[in-house]
Amino acid sequence: MTGAPLVYLDANATTPADPRVVEAMLAALTGLPGNPSSGHAAGREARRAVETARREVAALAGAERPDEIVFTSGGSESNVAAIRAALAARPGRREVLTSAVEHASVDATLDRLAATDGIVVRRLPVDGRGRLDLDAYRAALGPATALVTLMTANNETGTLFPIAGLVPAAHAAGALFHTDAVQAAGRLDLAVAAGGVDMASLSAHKLHGPKGVGALYVRRGTAFSSLITGGGQERGRRAGTENVPGIVGFGVAARLALADGDAGRLARLRDRLEAAILAALPGAIVLGDRDARLVNTACLAFPGSDAEMMLHRLDRAGIAASSGSACAAGGAAPSRVLLAMGLGRLAGSTVRISLSRFNTDADVDRLVEVLPAIAREARIPETAA
Repeated sequence: MTGAPLVYLDANATTPADPRVVEAMLAALTGLPGNPSSGHAAGREARRAVETARREVAALAGAERPDEIVFTSGGSESNVAAIRAALAARPGRREVLTSAVEHASVDATLDRLAATDGIVVRRLPVDGRGRLDLDAYRAALGPATALVTLMTANNETGTLFPIAGLVPAAHAAGALFHTDAVQAAGRLDLAVAAGGVDMASLSAHKLHGPKGVGALYVRRGTAFSSLITGGGQERGRRAGTENVPGIVGFGVAARLALADGDAGRLARLRDRLEAAILAALPGAIVLGDRDARLVNTACLAFPGSDAEMMLHRLDRAGIAASSGSACAAGGAAPSRVLLAMGLGRLAGSTVRISLSRFNTDADVDRLVEVLPAIAREARIPETAA
């Protein structure tokens, strides 16, 4: 088929842009021609639009001040900038604590720093529900720890880490604390200031904003060195002319997310979806921490079925879903997240359903109508021993 899918259930990869965001971006494209760094009237008008968006994103993050928000090109840039800035701010410390289930931008950056700069990376284990090993976390902190970087919510399973409860121990050890909050922003209350985190990454396209624009929260007083140099934009913290239409769109998306109040409805949709699938396919398994996860995320394993075949047939039926992180898709390697959870046997049989504000009961009904038969058709024949 061509064109948009009839049912879009891959919000953790990206969300459809809200029409109100698109309208605001078009108005900025046509009505704000100035460079925000220019001193003339057109530049000042563009600057006002950027600062309005900064206030809106700061409110979404729960920052104390708008100037704690640095606009970036997306969540990946924000993650890399935070890691490098933290290491520069703690030059006498060479260790970074992270988890075994982080986003690829964190994982690959730390691997590179280990290879090129001799940084010691300590990856904390998770259990079969994706929950962080808290004893291992406390034991790993020490005088060499420069940074703790842990995601707020996992992009594949939706499992939440108790970020606010982890920060005090990191600070007591003299380390900075960064959280990749990309999946969580707009889906739960971040309250970064109240939680005490030093830096937090956000991305507009996970909350019905545009692709290619993100933000990094940098708590006031946190030492920060720019990843991209060559200009004084973003108060010297990120050089380059600001993406005014994208930033405006991010601001509107942040404001709408705060006003949305859709968590209860999405949780009910997700729970109904899971209950119906489990009733139709008793062997199916819900992965992740069912007591602490994103309200929009259902990570379902279908033992014995081929996930890629299922996704292909769902696509042909007009339903978009995924088998994990879009940033890790495209290769034959099994999910790092499921492997870290000790679920390697299910890595090739897992489908992620992630909902957005635009999903309805009819979307769930359509998925439930076709998925059981597709899972059965995608069964992998057992080979003789």
